[in-house]
Formats: sequence, structure tokens, C-alpha cells
Amino acid sequence: MRATRDVVVLGSTGSIGRQAIEVAAAAPDRFRIVGIAGGGGNVDLLARQALELGVDVVAVARATAAQDLQLAFYAAARSGGYAEGQFAVPKILAGPDAAAELAAWQCDVVLNAITGSIGLAPTLAALDAGRTVALANKESLIAGGPLVLDRAKPGQLIPVDSEHSALAQCLRAGRTEEVRRLILTASGGPFRGRTRAQMQTATLEQAMAHPTWDMGPVITINSATLVNKGLEVIEAHLLFGVPYDAIDVVVHPQSVVHSMVEFVDGSTIAQASPPDMKLPIALALGWPDRVPGAAPPVDWTRAGQWTFEPLDSESFPAVALARAVGKAGGCLPAIYNAANEEAVGAFVAGRLAFTGILDVVRTVVDAAVESGEHGTPSTVAEVLVAETWARGHAHHAVRRREERTRA
Repeated sequence: MRATRDVVVLGSTGSIGRQAIEVAAAAPDRFRIVGIAGGGGNVDLLARQALELGVDVVAVARATAAQDLQLAFYAAARSGGYAEGQFAVPKILAGPDAAAELAAWQCDVVLNAITGSIGLAPTLAALDAGRTVALANKESLIAGGPLVLDRAKPGQLIPVDSEHSALAQCLRAGRTEEVRRLILTASGGPFRGRTRAQMQTATLEQAMAHPTWDMGPVITINSATLVNKGLEVIEAHLLFGVPYDAIDVVVHPQSVVHSMVEFVDGSTIAQASPPDMKLPIALALGWPDRVPGAAPPVDWTRAGQWTFEPLDSESFPAVALARAVGKAGGCLPAIYNAANEEAVGAFVAGRLAFTGILDVVRTVVDAAVESGEHGTPSTVAEVLVAETWARGHAHHAVRRREERTRA
């Protein structure tokens, strides 16, 4: 009989975090959530989760939210019908280092579902503490690749992204030396088939209308630009050690085949399931064992079609740029990611055209290459310096574009 695994969920109020809680609730014999963390923007939900799960500890990134969280916890207890003394108040960690402190909490698995490169320090803290890290926060691996790989022991990093979960499953079919290439699938996003000129006037509402997945705003826009797929190429290289030239991207609008591995004998192994993040979440928490009933399977009794088409690199240059950035290494992947986050923020604020997102990212990457200042990071501080540099240059690039538009 398998022992129950104690799990810490970082980013519990986000989409992945909420689904992870549902996965654990459906398999109480397999998982027990002992700690959760949130940014502090939704303390009411964080308090309800803590009460319902009976966690030992809650972390909140915004220090000023600690008192609000405590009050919200008592309010949630009252609304839930708990009498005084019927519930235990969990330990509250607050401040910018709270998530990293929680990541080192006594547990078996840390699910890092924090959005953005701020997830790097918690990832490193969990690895240093010897925890298995179920990694949904791809940005921490991309931004701090050398740091993360130096700290991670074999089998300590388990991917949560559906594509990398699929690759991990497919790689079970052969030995490392038998792998010819990895093939990441992409839905193509809401603008599949459009030219750059046609996307010039794309609106935020259109960019947020993903055809198959229901995700948060940043990752949804990244899927529309295909920056997300570029980040996934870098992540695949770092997770599986496969050369960049042996990692391809193919467009698969139905999002049922999540990725494939081609072997040297000509065989291709694919992992297929309906688009539901609960399957890769459950597999990451239970790795290497599967969790029965984690998600519905493909219904083979119904007719359907799966189509595949090549990536239009001219209209969607994000993947090619990410590949070049990944090959160059150093802090360039962190710069690529940080510049994109800044550009996406400008697009959301109505200050930048949709196609301008990649233009700004390319401008910042080119400036970084020209400066020659951003080598391989040896500390988190060096990564943060590179990111701050990238955000500043991206902000400047956006402002210059605004000035040219007004002129």
C-alpha cells in the first residue's frame, strides 16, 4: 500500500493550485496538503482553502496581508459553522521570503504553481531541502536554469506542464540513447493561420480567447504569441538534456496529443488525453505512479479528427527567438522571459500593439547580446539583476514606440 504524500502547494489560489487541491481531495489516500501559499491578492480564498484543508501553515507574499489573512480565516470559520475551539489557526508566514520558507517545510512534494520568475527562490529552497518539486512554474527553471540544474538531484524535478509531462511519459518507452527528437505540440492559439499584418490590430479580448485551454491571463497571452511554446522549448532542453536542434514544435489545434518522442528506429510515441490539467498535476504529485481516475480519457467511441501542421515561424517568431536565446545561454533566457512579462503588461494596459510584444522582446534580447554583460548566473541575485535590466530596457522600448506613434 502506498504511503500518503504530504504536499505543499505554492500558488494555491491560481488555476493550477486550485486544480491541485481538487486532485488531492479526490485521492485522500494518496495526498494530504499540509501547506499553501498565495500572493496576498485573494486572502478570503486562501483562508477558506486553509480551513477546508486543515493545513499546518499558510504563506502570503504581501507582508501587509498577514493580518487580513488572519481575520479572513476567522470569518471563514464562522461562515463554515465552526465554533470557537473547533479549528486550529495555522502558522502564518508573511513577506517576500515566505514562499521560499514554506517550500522547505517538512513534506514530500512541493508543487510550485507561482506565476513568473519570482518562483525561482522557492524552487531552489525546495530542492535544497530535498523535496520533490512538481514544477508548474516554468519561469523559475528558465530564468535560473544553471542554478536549478546544479541543485536538482536525479528525479527531483517533475514537470507539471502538459507538454513536458507528456514527454516524460513518452520517454519511458526507450533509453536516452534511443531518442532522436522531442516534438512539442502547440494549439496555435487564437490567431492560428493569421499573418503578422492581420494580428497588428488584435485586441486583448481576442488574445484571451484561447480555443482549448482555460488559463490565467499571462500564460493565455503567451500562448497567443507562442512565447509560451518558446519557453517550453527551453524548459524541455533543461529538463531532459536533449539538444535544441532535436526539439521541434508542431501545431495541433485539438490539444489532445500533448507531445511526442521520436526514436532512432522511426517509432514515434505520443501521449494523448483530453485537455485537462488534472492529469499532469496528479502524475507529478504521484510520480512515478499514476492516480486512477485523475481525468477523463479520450472517448474512442466518438468520431473525431486530430490534425497536425507546421509552425508558421514568420508570423510567430517567438519559438525561433527562444531557441536562439536558449542556445546562447547565460542570463539570456531570463532576459527573454522578463522582457516578455513587461511587454505583455504594456499590451494589457493598451500601451502596445499585440505584434509589438515580440518586437520589444527582440529589441531587449539584441541589446543584451550587444552588451555582453549577462553571463551564466552563479546566484539568484545575478538573475534578478539581469531581469531588472531587461524590464528597464523593455519599459524604455515600449515608451519609445508610444512616442513614435504620437509623433
